[in-house]
Amino acid sequence: MPRKAKVDSGTDELLAETRGRVAVITLNRPRSRNALSKSLSSALGKLLRQFDEDPEIGAILLTGAGGAFCAGGDVKNMAVTADLTFDERVADLRASQRMIWGALVALRKPTIAAIPGAAAGAGLALALACDIRIASQSAVLITAYARVALSGDCGIAWLLTRLVGLSRARELMFLSERIDMQRAETLGLVNRVVPDAELQDNSLALATLLAEGPTFAYGRMKDNLDHALTAKFQESMDFEADNLIRTELSADHQEGVRAFAEKRKPNFNGT
Repeated sequence: MPRKAKVDSGTDELLAETRGRVAVITLNRPRSRNALSKSLSSALGKLLRQFDEDPEIGAILLTGAGGAFCAGGDVKNMAVTADLTFDERVADLRASQRMIWGALVALRKPTIAAIPGAAAGAGLALALACDIRIASQSAVLITAYARVALSGDCGIAWLLTRLVGLSRARELMFLSERIDMQRAETLGLVNRVVPDAELQDNSLALATLLAEGPTFAYGRMKDNLDHALTAKFQESMDFEADNLIRTELSADHQEGVRAFAEKRKPNFNGT
């Protein structure tokens, strides 16, 4: 079993611990289905930066307490900014988006969302911003914005369009229907669906597998995939060539070659 160590997030609304090379972050506002308060959001942004910079962390697992993933923005918290000007409110939202969703997408370490229940609105965007999503069979996803006459935020348009295509993204945003896990997996919104009781073990096992893998190469893979979203084919191949040589010169590659020859499990260290 990986060694556990608690990490102080600065608030009871966000729990954190390390399990070996995996950082586990748990949204902990179960009475509000883990809606994103100011204090939770601030703590989450700081933890993402902290774990991103920690060479001992190889992967990040994000989940929610109390049978929900995240209900999105805190409605009570929204009212706090009502006295600000339009420009001030836009600037405040942009800063919050970059601090969490922007940071998640920019992370070069593997990120996994373990979804035990509802993920709605900005909470759905939080799950979609992770590299891989594992959901329990009873989980539900919903864009939610149309139900309260909002257009969407936190990168939801960018994320949905790239995962399911423009036509499906429009459908999901306009209709705001509850999406069960059979449909979510078919659409490509989640990677794996597991029995409710197995979500924690399955998601931690995957996070551990990734954390012990060639994290330097994973980072370059993410660079390649991100670049491919907007590059032409030849440009994409040229970009891949640069990163392939970078990884070929890495200590992890040399270790992988030795481990293959010696028929043993490689011991990667992320360099």
